[in-house]
Amino acid sequence: MLLAASKVLDRLKPVIGVNTDPERSEGHLCLPVRYTHSFPEALQKFYRGEFRWLWRQRIRLYLEGTGINPIPVDLHEQQLSLNQHSRAFNIERVDDERSETSGPQLLPVRALNEVFIGESLSSRSFNINRVATQAVEDVLNIAKRQGNLNLPLNRELVEKVTNEYNESLLYSPEEPKILFSIREPIANRVFSSSRQRCFSSKVCVRSRCWDACMVVDGGTSFEFNDGAIASMMINKEDELRTVLLEQ
Repeated sequence: MLLAASKVLDRLKPVIGVNTDPERSEGHLCLPVRYTHSFPEALQKFYRGEFRWLWRQRIRLYLEGTGINPIPVDLHEQQLSLNQHSRAFNIERVDDERSETSGPQLLPVRALNEVFIGESLSSRSFNINRVATQAVEDVLNIAKRQGNLNLPLNRELVEKVTNEYNESLLYSPEEPKILFSIREPIANRVFSSSRQRCFSSKVCVRSRCWDACMVVDGGTSFEFNDGAIASMMINKEDELRTVLLEQ
């Protein structure tokens, strides 16, 4: 689904995903699992118009700064070790060091699920920010002692608070906003991180990395080293037209 969506830039062209491996994949972006085994039923509903169009927001990306390379590496086409990953970028490099500063360049893909920046290729925004019931229970116990609160700290309350917080991290795919998360932020005498996650309409990131990359939907990688600036924003023209079928 993500690979197909990355190839479609026309907001009027429908993209419909079918979960072909429901035993190992949740398939959040695809049709409900029941249609994996009864796809003719889904086709009949499409034919009768028994569905709703769902316009999923996507993230538009710009690269600017020094030493940028807007040519993507398709990770679906090859399995790369660290050295191979570096060589994949080096193949496309010009002989000079590209030390000149470049203006904003629109990248040829749109992110449907996530953009991950760093020296790794994994991204789990929800799992990064979600809290466990044990952590919530500890916090409530501290609040009860420090604030002299008369709270009935039973399992029901702890689970209710935990679920409400974790559910606040989820939002409709049609909402024009981005959720950014900072994984393992540096916090010491020199650096501080006052906000580790937030919703925004635009996010800009300046690279301070070496041999790092920016990965779009886990499939398309761009070089993102020191001096490069990535700007991510929501644009209505980039919406992906999908369908919503009832369970």
